[in-house]
Amino acid sequence: MTSPFAFTHALCRTPAPSAVNGIRAGGGPDPDLAILLAEHEAYVRALRELGLAVDVLPALGDFPDALFTEDVALTLPEGAILLRPGAPTRAGEVAHIRGPLAERHPRLLAMSGPGHADGGDVLRLADRVIIGLSDRTDRTGAGELKGLLAELGYRAEVADTPKSVLHFKTGCGLIDERTVLAVPAMRDCPEFAGLEVVLTPPGEEGAANILRVRDTVLIGERWPATQAMLAARGVPYRALATDHVARLDAGLSCMSLRW
Repeated sequence: MTSPFAFTHALCRTPAPSAVNGIRAGGGPDPDLAILLAEHEAYVRALRELGLAVDVLPALGDFPDALFTEDVALTLPEGAILLRPGAPTRAGEVAHIRGPLAERHPRLLAMSGPGHADGGDVLRLADRVIIGLSDRTDRTGAGELKGLLAELGYRAEVADTPKSVLHFKTGCGLIDERTVLAVPAMRDCPEFAGLEVVLTPPGEEGAANILRVRDTVLIGERWPATQAMLAARGVPYRALATDHVARLDAGLSCMSLRW
């Protein structure tokens, strides 16, 4: 396997005006569209400045959550896999990502159901892939995805996600190939065996969805204690505004497909 951070390409999608009505588990205010667009543009700019070739697909007005491209597919150097999102309102997004992925990948596989899997529940490590079970990824879907990953040469494990965590990657992200940043609820995840588990500082559980791109960790700018921890470890990081993205229960990994 190649490094899980050695990305050269990314695929994003412009937020539609309807994005302010995107799915969310709890209450809270709607995102401001202008600020959401600015956060998305800054994110795309950061990926490009880190050396990635980034293509931005047009907005899909009928699908408020379509800017979160990570949930509908899994992209790897060996090929891409079309997923089956667990939220019914997102199922139609898959047809719109199929063509762009087929143009950019040597192989395109697809889940056929009846199970579901969201990309936000998939964490690629250096030697394997973890598929977390959640309200959006069920055991049947995880099993099918595990088989498709095997076709591309990847070993996968299925993990339980704590009920308090929306997606597996809502609660964790890789600092480097041997170190995972995780919320306290995921401290004892058996699938983290062999990794160093670093816990998010108190009150900064939302910082867990970091995204490492090459040698740099992208992190939400409102998490100063976690940034200080990364700095103390000598980890290069870049802080980005994610306040209005977070109003849609999303984070840094959600807004792109990377390979």
